[in-house]
Amino acid sequence: MKICRKLASPAAALLAAAVLSTPALALSGTGTTSAMQSTQTAVLTAADQAVSQEDWQLLLVNAWHKLPEDYHVELKTLANGLQVDARIYDDLNAMLTDCREAGLEPIVCSAYRTEDTQTRLYRNKVSRLLSAGWSRDTVEQEAARWVAPPGTSEHQTGLALDIVSADYQLLDEQQAQTPEQQWLMAHCWEYGFVLRYPTDKCAVTGIGYEPWHYRYVGKEAAREMQQKGLCLEEYLAPDTQSNFQKEDGQEAQQGADAGQNGSSAPKTQSKPVVPEAPDMAVV
Repeated sequence: MKICRKLASPAAALLAAAVLSTPALALSGTGTTSAMQSTQTAVLTAADQAVSQEDWQLLLVNAWHKLPEDYHVELKTLANGLQVDARIYDDLNAMLTDCREAGLEPIVCSAYRTEDTQTRLYRNKVSRLLSAGWSRDTVEQEAARWVAPPGTSEHQTGLALDIVSADYQLLDEQQAQTPEQQWLMAHCWEYGFVLRYPTDKCAVTGIGYEPWHYRYVGKEAAREMQQKGLCLEEYLAPDTQSNFQKEDGQEAQQGADAGQNGSSAPKTQSKPVVPEAPDMAVV
């Protein structure tokens, strides 16, 4: 089991339960900040993923769509050292305030991460796997299942954050059973947020269930995604198949073609395995 530990700032000793920048964002409880994540998602075409300046909140970042090299975000710093895109601060404030007024204690334990921080996390994971006996031929692929390589993590956008209960700060599936997560899952869309990696979308997102990782997409998109049961990939490209479905189709076609030619089907790389209930994930 892993406790939510702070990764977003060098001041890692700060408590994640420290109050945020305004009284309305005050968080109670003690804890540390997060370790999160995963790796993959459905591949969209350039047209599918293109968003206008007004649709900044729909930016798709994952293993197939890296953060643009010229990406810049204006950040607002929270009192515990974490930062978020300044444009989502008010809605985050409103959501956490209402959650607390319901008698609950949500803690933001990870938010914006710099590329240096994400690089450090990824390299640390690679080092740990090498020490555990993984070969250099496969270690980077395995590491990417648990820690997103730099440039592929939503945390680098400032639009994603990890929230835990003050009474239960472990990053595992039991987090979903806490009153805080139950409230957030039911109401986050009202404030423009969605649970980014739900349990039934692993084949589309390529990422295991993370009942703590919330992503700002704007109120209109969040409402539609909630009503239709969509994840961000499906919302941006309704007819998009998952990577796994596409690979299955490609393998089937390759097999048919090979059969017509009287030869055996060519070998294909194995599909990425979606981690099931990892004890630590770092997207």
